[in-house]
Amino acid sequence: MKKINELYSRKPREIKVVQFGEGNFLRGFVDYMIDVANEKGVFNGDVAIVKPIPFGSLERFAAQDNLYTISLRGRVDGEPYVENRVVTCVQKALDTYGDYDAYMALARLDSLQFVVSNTTEAGIVYDESDQFALTPPNTYPGKLTKFLYERFTAFNGAADKGLILLPVELIEDNGGHLKECVLKYIDQWKLGDAFKAWICEHNIFCSTLVDRIITGYPRAEAAQICEKLGYEDELLDTGEPFALWVIESQQDISGRFPPDKAGMHIVFTKNQKPYRERKVRILNGAHTSSVLAGYLMGKNIVRECMHDPLIRKMMDKIVFEEIVPTVKLPQPEAVDFAKAVYERFDNPFVDHSLLAISLNSVSKWRARILPTFRDNYAKNQKPPKYLTFSFAALMAFYTSDRLENGVLLGNRGGETYEIKDDRKVLAFFAENSKSMTAGELVKAFASNTDFWGEDLTSYDSFVSMAAADLEDIRANGMTAAVEALVKD
Repeated sequence: MKKINELYSRKPREIKVVQFGEGNFLRGFVDYMIDVANEKGVFNGDVAIVKPIPFGSLERFAAQDNLYTISLRGRVDGEPYVENRVVTCVQKALDTYGDYDAYMALARLDSLQFVVSNTTEAGIVYDESDQFALTPPNTYPGKLTKFLYERFTAFNGAADKGLILLPVELIEDNGGHLKECVLKYIDQWKLGDAFKAWICEHNIFCSTLVDRIITGYPRAEAAQICEKLGYEDELLDTGEPFALWVIESQQDISGRFPPDKAGMHIVFTKNQKPYRERKVRILNGAHTSSVLAGYLMGKNIVRECMHDPLIRKMMDKIVFEEIVPTVKLPQPEAVDFAKAVYERFDNPFVDHSLLAISLNSVSKWRARILPTFRDNYAKNQKPPKYLTFSFAALMAFYTSDRLENGVLLGNRGGETYEIKDDRKVLAFFAENSKSMTAGELVKAFASNTDFWGEDLTSYDSFVSMAAADLEDIRANGMTAAVEALVKD
């Protein structure tokens, strides 16, 4: 079988984007969008990938002339969807360590407009031990500071040579944190007030929110996919069709970064918080509030839950009656997002394990459900029925006195499953699951401020409602309890 670069080639364009990170997500999200924008004639720019860490290899990029395939698989408007695109917008792939001079030369490109990064949540950090003299500095913000200083020097601080920074690391206010680190290095390394002013006045640090599941190289089915494609591709990347990029900036950059004009789902805003809240409350909240009950009803992956009429009805009530009304965006937007989430949950190509989602469910309930619970309670002056049940379902899932090797062992119909969470959470259930009644256990659990950051027993009727749900689950099983819960 021929290789991808024997059948496809690329048309060189000006490099407009330097991308810190060569991983699956950036290639399946950012580079995909840029490639589509090039095809539609609204961007006409290439990407230079730079590897920001000292380990790993770029040999596969060189062997394939930086060409690769992104295969998007899932459902769109309820129908199965598969898109295979050969991405041709990556012009270079450089190592910041092994190709240091070539990497720094990118800073002097007149055509450069953007810096994109995904250096993981731990990448945007300030380390006072980092040094300007290193080639390159150790941290990503250190590398970026020296890169920007090279550009500032090369163009004598020209106002029109500032860049737009688009970090996609999964931390809140990623752009703000990145700018803060850069400014600290400017002071530490004594790079001067003129450079600092150029950074603040002529470079735009955007905070972003990204949403697309990228599953990467499909090792188990790569040979089969390549057979269908008709070529070998060792950089094959896979993901879901859904994609959302929310870009927060106090300056309007929509005219300078136009993939939205090629049909890509990009939102430019001065406040991304409502969109972050929408994702956490609807997508993550739907998972956390339903999968533990689903697991105890005999399901193992998310898609199975979506196909179970009883679980689906419970999820509908949770999402559309208790979560969506609390999202601080126009309701049609929240409803449309929820419907898109359902399609993603029903992706026939992704087997999303319920036990994987169950990891650290107590902290997830606190972060993803409790804010929605509070808003419902404040509005209606009573606990929301279905989210309260999810609290009881969590407790039913965690109920066990078998703590072995740091893992709590639960039981589902004679089958043992592992419960993984903070050791204090696991110790609480191991010590109290069998010695307390449902009411006593709920009261003790809900009143533990270490778990929730507040005393949940202060919500009137919450303990009695959750205790009744837990008693029902214990007496009749999860399936019968859910059936009674959603009965009209």
